Amino acid sequence: MKLILCSALLLPTIAVGASAQSSVAVRGHTTREGVYVQPHVRTAPNETKVDNWSSRPNVNPYTGKAGTADPYAPKPYKPYTPKY
Repeated sequence: MKLILCSALLLPTIAVGASAQSSVAVRGHTTREGVYVQPHVRTAPNETKVDNWSSRPNVNPYTGKAGTADPYAPKPYKPYTPKY
């Protein structure tokens, strides 16, 4: 009985944790500039930059490399230039 109860409580916790760390496989493709990008795995897009593998202090589980990007750094200002 304890095993069933523990399993019932633990399974949703694992499922939520797995969905929070979801990844997306990206197919190899050629950019508009003609550069070929090899197939790779990345974090699923979301509204935050704190949980991406390239952000400090996260570690990429596929390469073992520590993140270097500051997730709180302000974005550089790019003035809008209309195209006529």
